[in-house]
Order: sequence, then structure tokens, then C-alpha cells
Amino acid sequence: MRDTRESRLLLVLLIAIAFALITVDIRGGEDSPVDGARQAAASAFGPVENGVATAVNPIGNAIGAVRDSGERHDRIAVLERENAALKARLGSDDRNRSRARELDKMLKTAGAGQYGIKGAEVIAIGAAQGFSWTVTIDVGSDDGIKRDMTVLNGDGLVGRVTTVGPGTATVLLANDPDFTVGTRMEKTDELGFATGQGDRPLSVQLLNGKSKVKKGDRLVTFGSQADKPFVPGVPVGEVVRVDPSGGDLTRNIFVRPYVGFSKLDIVGVVVVAPRSDPRDTVLPPKPAAPRPTPTVTVTVTPSAGSGEDSGNADDQNDQQ
Repeated sequence: MRDTRESRLLLVLLIAIAFALITVDIRGGEDSPVDGARQAAASAFGPVENGVATAVNPIGNAIGAVRDSGERHDRIAVLERENAALKARLGSDDRNRSRARELDKMLKTAGAGQYGIKGAEVIAIGAAQGFSWTVTIDVGSDDGIKRDMTVLNGDGLVGRVTTVGPGTATVLLANDPDFTVGTRMEKTDELGFATGQGDRPLSVQLLNGKSKVKKGDRLVTFGSQADKPFVPGVPVGEVVRVDPSGGDLTRNIFVRPYVGFSKLDIVGVVVVAPRSDPRDTVLPPKPAAPRPTPTVTVTVTPSAGSGEDSGNADDQNDQQ
């Protein structure tokens, strides 16, 4: 339509009619004369809207699920890049090659348990007064670290985060007497509580006083509510001594921790818990039992001719 005087007048008239209908509708309230038309439109277009919503909602839900999954994978990807950057920063000399191997071992442990970890370096140790066992690491709240997060390394459980600053955090080590963690025995699933004893083996109180335990049995973390302060499946240690069962409700055993607390360097803070309990999969394979060395037995059997030769030699001596 060309822009003529008649078309402009028609547009003004339509706008005036629209404002008039809106005014009548507002003043009429529930008795509005246009309510019937509105209901008729709703009856006509309502099924179409419901059909569109039914078709679109599953797609929207699926997109939301993909988005949430993508965010989790993005978070893990960021952690992997940060850990790779830490590995690159370690350098290439002998000491740093050792640290790189330690980082590789820790990443394999984290991968076995599906833990999302933030790599860190131990930069200080706590005041060694009595049984105080803590370390300071070089990551903090600016790196996503929070209180009561699990800390591990390539060998197993290191401790838990107790204090967090912007760029550093304090870790209470698993051998501190104030440290307690729920444990589960490999295969038998016997539950207990491990408590630190400084430079001595961990003391573990099993809840079943009649449980069968032997030297060499292994323990992992049982896990906590909402995975704080402990995620499940982290290797704790190996049984070195078992107290005799005296018919008590509980039983005490002593466990050598896998982690060497006096030589910590590279550690990882678990910032993403596993979707499911890894059970015993994080424990390293047990070494094969040595095969007994066969004993070689040599039997010497004299030949028949050796006796005759000896006899002939005796006859010759007699003749002489």
C-alpha cells in the first residue's frame, strides 16, 4: 500500500479503535464485553500452544542436561589444563623430573577414582610442636578451594583442608592425632575409624569385633555425607598389626599409611567428587606372590665298568 493520505487516516483510525477497546476492557473488569472474544481465541489457540509446549519441553530439558554435563566436563577440562601447566612449570632437571613423575602418579590415581583435582605444591609445614601435623599449599579460595576438601597424592590419602585463604590453604595431615577418617576394608567391606598417631602407624578401630583381619590387608576411605570432608575410595594404608580379639564389640588394628608425610611435595585437592564410589579400583594391583625356586638334585650312579677297572688295578698291585 502506498503512503497516501487515506492510508494514514486509516492507520490513525485503527489505533484509536484499539485504544478504545483496551479502555473498555479495563473498565469492564470480569464483565468486559470483549471477554467472550478473548475466551474464543484462547479456545482456538490453546491446543496449539499446548502442542508446541509438549514438543518443545523435552528438547529444552535435554538441552539443560547437556548444558549441565558440559559445565562439568568444562570444569574437569580446566583442571586438566591447570595440572598440565603445573607439570610444565616443574622443569626438566633431575629434581623436577622426579616431581613430574610424582605428578603423573597423582593424576593416574585421580583418574582411577574419577576425582577432579586441583594440583598444588606444599610450600610450608606447620609448627612441629607435640603431635601437630599440618602443611600449607599454594592454592586457596581464588582457585576454588574450600574447607573440608579431601587432599591426596599419588600414594593415597594426605589429609583434609582446614583453613582457606585467597592464595593458600592449610591441610591437616592424616597422621595428626586430631585427624579421624572412616575406612573400609578391601573385599570384606568391614568398616572402621582410623586415627593418626604421629610417626607411628594409624590406629583403626573396626566396628565388628569378630572381623577377620590379617597382616597385609588394605583399607580405603569410606566417604562422607556430600563427599565432605572425604570422598570414597582413596587408599589409606596396609595392616601391619592386629590386636587379638577379646570378645569386645570393636577390634583394634594398626595400619601403615601409604603416604610419606615427612616428604610431601606435590598434592591434589579434590574439587570434583566422583559420580559413584570407586570402591577398591584406586588401590594398586597387588604384587604377584614369588614362585618357589626348584631345588636341583644330582644323583651319581657308578658304571659297571668302573668296578672291573678297580679290581684289575688291585690285582696288578698284588703281583708287584
